[in-house]
Amino acid sequence: MKKGLLALSPLLVFVVLYLVTSIIARDFYKVPITVAFMASSIYAIAITRGQLRKRVNVFSRGAGTPEMMLMIWIFVLAGAFANSAKVMGSIDATVSLTLSFLPSNMLLAGLFLAACFISLSIGTSVGTIVALTPIAAGVATQTGASVAMVTAVVVGGSFFGDNLSFISDTTIISTQTQGCQPSDKFRVNSFIVAPAALVILCIYFIMGQEMNAPAHISDVDFHKVVPYLVVIITAVIGINVMAVLTLGIALTGIIGLWDGSFDVYGWLQSMGDGILGMGELIIITLMAGGLLELIKHNGGIDYIIEKLTRQVHGKRGAELSIAALVSVVNVCTANNTVAIITVGGIARKIGERFQLDPRKCASLLDTFSCFTQGVLPYGAQMLMAAGLASLNPIAIIPYLYYTFAIGVAALMAILFRYPKRYS
Repeated sequence: MKKGLLALSPLLVFVVLYLVTSIIARDFYKVPITVAFMASSIYAIAITRGQLRKRVNVFSRGAGTPEMMLMIWIFVLAGAFANSAKVMGSIDATVSLTLSFLPSNMLLAGLFLAACFISLSIGTSVGTIVALTPIAAGVATQTGASVAMVTAVVVGGSFFGDNLSFISDTTIISTQTQGCQPSDKFRVNSFIVAPAALVILCIYFIMGQEMNAPAHISDVDFHKVVPYLVVIITAVIGINVMAVLTLGIALTGIIGLWDGSFDVYGWLQSMGDGILGMGELIIITLMAGGLLELIKHNGGIDYIIEKLTRQVHGKRGAELSIAALVSVVNVCTANNTVAIITVGGIARKIGERFQLDPRKCASLLDTFSCFTQGVLPYGAQMLMAAGLASLNPIAIIPYLYYTFAIGVAALMAILFRYPKRYS
């Protein structure tokens, strides 16, 4: 027990250093999140047994996984695209088009629907956040709304598709590990989260009544909207997010050079500034990956799984244990796909032992992993959204209405044995 608690203690160090001290200071910008991760990482290396070089190698292995490197590539490309588009005037033009097209009382609901549609189409929350966050932040600035709140609308909607899409990694892995069809899991999942989505859509419509459109909307330079339109359309078609961003960068250069928004050196400078702006997110990603690998190496995840599966009694308890397992492991890995892979086999054994419907087990795995991933301040989605909107990720969390709603909906589905046919 002591070994398991010690393995998990780096997370406690991080929470105390960052969250607790920030709450005491009443300012989440007071303590840099990079410093909190650095201190937690040093502590994690210190409590790990073995030669120092081997301990550092374990940390480096976690920081340098293919998944981490892919995320850093996306951060680099997203930074280059977002800033070159901003310097060229694409964001302002797209925001003006959005304000012209949608009445002010439909802006929040419209952004939420757009995020839901795009994420459902492409099956990834990260791609949706990359495409829509700069537009959302621009809309917030133009209308005087909270940037954190409008950004949270996009983040929440992005997890709608991450949770439900047939081509989402979480859907594919959750159905494979539980031995059911994606179409069956989609049906069960819809019963659980669709009511939550409708409620949140209504809330955004009501909240939108208080939004005021700017007195003067700039004329739309339609050619400057092209990079964002192409990014969104190619993402919906299903092209890889890295290819999508590379195409967007190329278009900002072609159009910006053509209309004189910048010269070649100005374009290169804008990309460079954008990449540098992602520096903090890249550092956090690397240190979080290494820290979580050390926790896993020291037996922290095995300890959690053992403790949570020991006290399972009855179907409701079995479903709750599956939900708790995937959520806690997600906190320790900051990756909902990895969390499902880690506990999927155990969840299937629990389901077989207590005669749970595998379709509901798959839905619970997916929904609780998306809920947990969606509120982690050090998760890739939150870091990406915060970076693109120039925010602290903690500032977004209070406005994640849809993400919290699906967590509540999934918990209610367990407690009240809903939907009945699959419970």
